[in-house]
Amino acid sequence: MCPIMHLGTNGGGFFNVDLAHPFENPTGITNFIYIWLTLSIPFALTYTFGKMVGSIRHGAALLVAMVLIFGTWVGFTAYAEHQNNPAVVTAGVHSTVGNTEGKEARFGVPTSALFNVSMTQTSDGAVDSATDSYNPIGGFGPLSGMMLGEVTPGGTGSGLYTILIYAVIAVFLGGLMIGRTPEYLGKKIQSREVKLAGLAALVMPIIVLVLTAIAVSIHAGRAGPLNAGPHGFTEILYALTSQANNNGSAMAGLTGNTTFYNVVGSIDMLIGRFGVMIPALALGGGLAAKGIVPSSLGTFRTDNGMFVGLTIGVILIIGGLTFFPAVSLGPIVEQLSHGKFF
Repeated sequence: MCPIMHLGTNGGGFFNVDLAHPFENPTGITNFIYIWLTLSIPFALTYTFGKMVGSIRHGAALLVAMVLIFGTWVGFTAYAEHQNNPAVVTAGVHSTVGNTEGKEARFGVPTSALFNVSMTQTSDGAVDSATDSYNPIGGFGPLSGMMLGEVTPGGTGSGLYTILIYAVIAVFLGGLMIGRTPEYLGKKIQSREVKLAGLAALVMPIIVLVLTAIAVSIHAGRAGPLNAGPHGFTEILYALTSQANNNGSAMAGLTGNTTFYNVVGSIDMLIGRFGVMIPALALGGGLAAKGIVPSSLGTFRTDNGMFVGLTIGVILIIGGLTFFPAVSLGPIVEQLSHGKFF
């Protein structure tokens, strides 16, 4: 079951502890195979897209953008989990191997961070360690990876069309810089395309933040998290971010099987998923109907380092501007509390 589950970026394990169970994930080799299966199709689709549009270099540019963000998030999360748990340090205990709380002893800290980031930056959602036990800023890694829209590499198919939305916005900004009508793959990017791309990029942050605000404002929502304070807020924010991004992972400290969270979660999944698909399809259909504009010296190229950098910048800026206030109230303020329990 597990190979099929990961190849299709599904993530629903048979056991409650998911891939930390030896029946599902017996060795470090199977652990790495599951990571490879999960990432293989989403990353490979950039080559497929390049072949479809007649520009392998453009597909490679999208791949580079995905890999750079993905690698940065893996390194950041692994480094954060190599630090001692602030609560343990406060108690006078120091570890030489980092924060081992909630980690599967067979895999260790770096592999656990790699696995969880791989599953949250796709739409898989499987885990081989307890995200709720990560350091506050370590848990920020899997959480913020979903907040970027799961485009690095994202789900099987969904990651590609989502990063193409950001690519359209990047091309629009690039066209403004050189004073020309923006073009993407020989098609003019005009107001309709920019509006559709903007809608697709913002619908997920809007639904997550609105539903999170509702959840923390009423008793039924506040009754769900196991913890109080910023960690409890992070548990709520993580759950709603995961559902809107078709992920399915959780910090496991939230009691989600209540009337409130079942209803809110259903709304979150429907709008968060279909709210991106519909404008993406409309955008693709609109571009397909347009004629090809011959390239010239003023055409903004989409197969070089500048395009890669601009696309990465658009992804990070949109994700940062929309979610930074929320994560400031959760994992960031908890990290700055130096091990205080809530």
